[in-house]
Amino acid sequence: MVPLTVWLCSDLRSQEPPPRLSARSNREKPDTPICVQHRQTVGRELAQHLISTCTSKGALIAEGFTTSEATLITAAELDRRAIALVPHFPLAQHIGNRLRAALDQRRLRRVQMRSVRPDQMAKGLADHLGQVSLVIGAPPPYETGGHNPRRVPRTDCPACRADLWMLSSEQLGLFLASAWRVLAPGGVLAVVTTARHQAGHLIDPAPRIIRHAQSLGFRYAQHVIALRVPIEGDALVVQAGPTDLAQLRDTRSGALPLTVGVHATVSLFSKPQEPTSSPGSDGPYSGRTR
Repeated sequence: MVPLTVWLCSDLRSQEPPPRLSARSNREKPDTPICVQHRQTVGRELAQHLISTCTSKGALIAEGFTTSEATLITAAELDRRAIALVPHFPLAQHIGNRLRAALDQRRLRRVQMRSVRPDQMAKGLADHLGQVSLVIGAPPPYETGGHNPRRVPRTDCPACRADLWMLSSEQLGLFLASAWRVLAPGGVLAVVTTARHQAGHLIDPAPRIIRHAQSLGFRYAQHVIALRVPIEGDALVVQAGPTDLAQLRDTRSGALPLTVGVHATVSLFSKPQEPTSSPGSDGPYSGRTR
């Protein structure tokens, strides 16, 4: 049995309007907001828990499957260094705008983005192999057993557009193997997932990811429940959005009740201090988790 803990990660700060940028040219476009789904993937509160719990000052953090600026800003504010993998230029441009608006020049020098996919992390961080203290990844549904969206969503969210751009790749397995290569001995891998109902079935990607990470040599260290909604007294405060309200039904209905996502699962793995093997890309490793 691994230790189980609960982190409060309602992340009210992520609901604030984006900071205003000082216009440096007349061609600068207004910042397009990240949708709620992607803003909550790894929010500021969850990033703060992960970074403060798993690293010390000056440590290097790497993030794959990046959807927002939350990890980079939090790392800079906590006196850490961080590198986010953002292969989609519009999303990188959005994150860059947010970073410049939120951080001063001193803190900006602590963070950077690199244009490589999550499965290319070892290649993209070749200058930091074996030096990273914490790797964070929140793989999207199509990487964890879910279905690919069949049509382009009607949204301007840069993270949604980045998802559609990378749909043809199965990157999760190679991301886990790359995390092993970039992590220092004793480093931590944090994988954030959310169970969901799809086509009448409950899909929980965590057990599959745990088995795969252990097969690579990682030690399953801790299971964290990250609550995404506030608590008032002994009750969870869940606010229904327009989509939820549209599905309200009579209490006498025989249909299944609505499901509301109130938490994420954070699986924490540690790389042993003295690894016995290195599951790099040179070995007989397929890189698939399905």
